[in-house]
Amino acid sequence: MPSIDAVIFDIGNVLIQWQPENFYDRTIGVARRKAFFAATDIHTHHLEIDRGASLPETVDMLVAKFPDWETELRMWNDNWNDLAAPDIPHSARLLYALKATGIPVFTLTNFGHDNFPLSQMVYPFLNEFDREYVSGRLKLIKPDPAIYAHVEEDCGIAPARLLFADDRPENIDAAAARGWQTHLFTTPQGWADRLVAEGLLTPEAAT
Repeated sequence: MPSIDAVIFDIGNVLIQWQPENFYDRTIGVARRKAFFAATDIHTHHLEIDRGASLPETVDMLVAKFPDWETELRMWNDNWNDLAAPDIPHSARLLYALKATGIPVFTLTNFGHDNFPLSQMVYPFLNEFDREYVSGRLKLIKPDPAIYAHVEEDCGIAPARLLFADDRPENIDAAAARGWQTHLFTTPQGWADRLVAEGLLTPEAAT
């Protein structure tokens, strides 16, 4: 009998790739991309979007601050589904397979409140979660312990019976510190193997 009552997926680099550098390298070239990221510190500003700031409003603010990079900054919003791409098909199959068994499947993700629906429009599996814990909506961000506490309170499941997959060690460590079962995601196959080992999926269902 599985000891897990719910499985929780991170999204970026677990279900869809989050390497915006790849898009900019293809679009404007590696050298200009490096200059753009260095000049605007775009990843730091994106953390504010994950914390609840508006994506288009943040881009407008940055354009006013860095007008020489307006074209590249506008891409962060206008080309969102090219930045947060592509999907990771094996991980999506695992999500569907878990759903088919009837086990609750949640997401706990650092994601903006207005760009998350954009990704859901492109990737149907992002609409399959039984509960969505989206940092931009909650105005809490991993690895703040408060976001994990919110999940526990909202779902009512004991921490030891939650299994959480995330690609960032600090997010895994914060969950483990609260007693969650965790999996540091590196490959879909490794995640599949863990789900099989926990008795949540058969080897055939985890392919």
